[in-house]
Amino acid sequence: MRLLHISDTHSQHNLLKNLPNADVIVHSGDASFAGSEDEVLDFLNWFCDLDYPHKIFVAGNHDDCLYGEQIEGLPNDCHYLCHSGVEIEGVKFWGTPLFVGDFLKKGRIEQMTKQIPDDTDVLISHSPPFGILDFNDNINYGCPSLLKAVERINPRFHLFGHIHADNGIKKIGQTTFVNSAIMNEKYELINKPTLIEFMFNTIL
Repeated sequence: MRLLHISDTHSQHNLLKNLPNADVIVHSGDASFAGSEDEVLDFLNWFCDLDYPHKIFVAGNHDDCLYGEQIEGLPNDCHYLCHSGVEIEGVKFWGTPLFVGDFLKKGRIEQMTKQIPDDTDVLISHSPPFGILDFNDNINYGCPSLLKAVERINPRFHLFGHIHADNGIKKIGQTTFVNSAIMNEKYELINKPTLIEFMFNTIL
């Protein structure tokens, strides 16, 4: 299985051209910039029309119009994961969004990360786990609860974005962590998508 991972396109998705072939394309959130419904609808029209057998996305903190909402009418090959999962060709994906509203409810973050199944192969979130590809301005912005979840389930891959300054790949134990924020700190679209080959468990 080949996975193509992108994140933090911030309404500039139409500028992404000649994306490489893959079996699954994953977007880790912040599809919009201002969080408007029009921005999200424009992204969905683009994303659903992409020529990939399977498409998966989660919401980021900029996509707050999706907070508490369900997305209806998606094609069968497109999956919006919001504290939910999907299995594709035997690979189990689980998606966790990042909404500002979750931080206003005591214990909400801990509750949602405890829902992540132990047999998850690919964890998709918007936020990084604490201390891993989450560094900017001398601060680690990652989520401690996500780190605990990753240590519990040991997924093969953890895909995320959110911290534009720390795009990259890092392997710790059996988990490969991938921050595929496409934009840099100045919201310039300069980083490339990450292509993952599952068969050989390597990054291309």
